[in-house]
Amino acid sequence: MSNDILLLLSSSASHKTQEIAGKISEGQRISNEDALFLYNNASLGELAIMADWVRQKLNSDVVYFNRNFHIEPTNICVYQCKFCAYSRKANEDGAWEYSIEDILNQVKLYDGAPVTEVHIVGGVHPNRDIYFYAQMLQAIRNHRSDIHIKAFTAVELNYMIQKSGMSIQDGLQYLKAHGLDSIPGGGAEIFDDEIRKQLCHEKSSTEMWLNIHENAHLCGLPSNATMLYGHIETYEHRVNHLSKLRELQDKTNGFNAFIPLKYRKSNNQLSHIGEVSIIEDLKNYAVSRIYMDNIRHLKAYWPMLGKEVMQLALSFGADDIDGTIDDTTKIYTMAGVKDKNKMDVPEMISIIRQSSKKPVERDSLYNIIKNY
Repeated sequence: MSNDILLLLSSSASHKTQEIAGKISEGQRISNEDALFLYNNASLGELAIMADWVRQKLNSDVVYFNRNFHIEPTNICVYQCKFCAYSRKANEDGAWEYSIEDILNQVKLYDGAPVTEVHIVGGVHPNRDIYFYAQMLQAIRNHRSDIHIKAFTAVELNYMIQKSGMSIQDGLQYLKAHGLDSIPGGGAEIFDDEIRKQLCHEKSSTEMWLNIHENAHLCGLPSNATMLYGHIETYEHRVNHLSKLRELQDKTNGFNAFIPLKYRKSNNQLSHIGEVSIIEDLKNYAVSRIYMDNIRHLKAYWPMLGKEVMQLALSFGADDIDGTIDDTTKIYTMAGVKDKNKMDVPEMISIIRQSSKKPVERDSLYNIIKNY
């Protein structure tokens, strides 16, 4: 790794690009204006150089993965987000709702397997409250005390806690007492009121999402953060979104990873707008890595990107590819992703090594389990 990122850039790089690279080299935080310039003006090669420099500084040549599986308790949802291919109304074709016994039986499929995390998200079911989900958590914890339970988007949490009449802080503490270890980052979408009105006007607001994650961090529940990109948002909206996450991380230091999530076009109300290109995916990863100086890990979530684009993202700032999944999530396959959502450890190691990176198996909090 060069001590001077400017040496890696072409002499044809613009003065502004070189100025931003100089800030990065000196450990200075880039501004919102800088990020917007990079989105609009920097070449893909320049972005790759800068993002890879930041990745190496934060994580050397390590790329992380874990052994995990998903449970999706229901896809019945009170909301009708225009970008969603997943949700259904009760009794609608394709709807499901698993009982706690059903959910526990899914966990039991991994008895004796070296999985370290179960990831639980689903629709916002109109008739399920915090007590149902606390009972579910407790059943999993009683059966498998060693597994990390990452569960519930802020949108799910907001609904179930409000339904119970608890405060956000009390609700989170209640779930934590019943087995919740961390929360994922879903439901953030784009932090802009006008865009949210067009995409998901019924859903939790920007302020509510940030408030739930801040309260989670304060009560010892780390989380991830996401951004849904590639639909009707602009670069200005993306930068504003990143800015709000960076500000909260400055305050709490509770985010483990940032995960850009690509809008997928199939089977939803926005299908007519299509999808952004792979070049746009890689640009977004790079700018996110350069801007997010206080969130150490940038995840290329392969069930959403596909394996090939995930591998490319490792050269644009990403240092984590999520986990084995074992074909246990339907969210992106229902939205049109073709790859089967399953990878074994040898395949993950091979993909990472092909990218000239070092594979490391982690737990949910990025403690190293095995260095390959």
